[in-house]
Amino acid sequence: MERAGAFTAVPGVGMIAIGLTALLASAIGAGTENGQGWLTTWIGEAVVAALISAVTITAKARRLGLPLRSGPARKFALAFLPSLGAGAALTYTLSGHGLGSLLPGVWLLLYGTAVTAAGSLSVRIVPLMGVAFMATGVAALVASPQYGNALMAVGFGGLHIVFGAVVWRYFGG
Repeated sequence: MERAGAFTAVPGVGMIAIGLTALLASAIGAGTENGQGWLTTWIGEAVVAALISAVTITAKARRLGLPLRSGPARKFALAFLPSLGAGAALTYTLSGHGLGSLLPGVWLLLYGTAVTAAGSLSVRIVPLMGVAFMATGVAALVASPQYGNALMAVGFGGLHIVFGAVVWRYFGG
């Protein structure tokens, strides 16, 4: 009965693809000056990741015969999106005040918060992934700013690939 209300269209293959594009963004970001080029690279990656998510969630939901306008999908989105909105507001504010070096930690922490909250409505591995993102975000906030891009690669690249592989293997793609 508990699973009947769960959002099970979390796409492991999509998570792996997002991880790979994040590793590419990290490589590009490392080659830019700390500043606008880095920020533009990672905002571009966020757009690409959102598109990958939309396509792969839709594909998995169709394959499993799950409506995306159902209660579980709607609740998942409502739990996920507020943290991303907070991240957008903080991105604008921090970068506008010359505090862009805090963005890796803020982004990882808020994305982890979003995944943990929404993951409570999904399979058990998803909130664990959120906690791993949160821990990486805290590490980025306390580490020297020079490690921010590398921790973005660890989080948005590595964690997506590792957890995506687990979801793909054990939870139907």
